[in-house]
Amino acid sequence: MNYVGIGALTNKTFDSSYGKQPVSFPLSGVIPGWTQGIPGMKAGGQRTLVIPGSLAYGANPPDTAIQPNETLVFVVTLVSIGASAG
Repeated sequence: MNYVGIGALTNKTFDSSYGKQPVSFPLSGVIPGWTQGIPGMKAGGQRTLVIPGSLAYGANPPDTAIQPNETLVFVVTLVSIGASAG
């Protein structure tokens, strides 16, 4: 997976994997908005996820670049699906 995360309030990129190695993770280890938004994607597919704060980090974001309860926008590209994905 490659992704870029943008804060909807600040319009600033707070994280990106583009230009680096794609990231790999189980869906059980991500924010609820990703758990709900990624299933059904096919390898090579791209999606824009608009995730309200309640399905992102809520009042306690992990980074000062993200505002409390901020809606987050992620553009994600699914590079491949591993055997343990899901």
